Amino acid sequence: MNALLFSIISIPIIEIYLFIKIGSQIGAFKTILLIFITALVGVYYAKHEGLSVIKSGVSNMVRNQTPAYELISGAAIAIGALLLIIPGFATDFLGFLLIFPPTRRLLFGKISKKYNKKNYEKKNYIDGEFEDIEDDNDRKI
Repeated sequence: MNALLFSIISIPIIEIYLFIKIGSQIGAFKTILLIFITALVGVYYAKHEGLSVIKSGVSNMVRNQTPAYELISGAAIAIGALLLIIPGFATDFLGFLLIFPPTRRLLFGKISKKYNKKNYEKKNYIDGEFEDIEDDNDRKI
């Protein structure tokens, strides 16, 4: 079964189940209030983390380093913010996992190590070939 189709079907089922379970424990109004609070807090924290990642990426580019982790982290923060905007507890949980820096490092540590090995350092020379031409030779340039 296609993973996208499976997630399109299973995510709403999980969210409805969690709404019913949590709503029966704490009440409908508190459940709705909790959904709005997690969305607001999550989006605010995503904005804060996103600006921090942009600042770190710019400082890496100034030092002539590839901001690979920052690019991946920025995409994860954007996906996490989207998951936090979608109403539901499971999507909020996944969104918070993607927004918090320690869990991002755990999730994307291997990817960033792969790209950090390929750092391109600035060379202070130009690679090329040359040929000495004598004064009496006709091949002068």
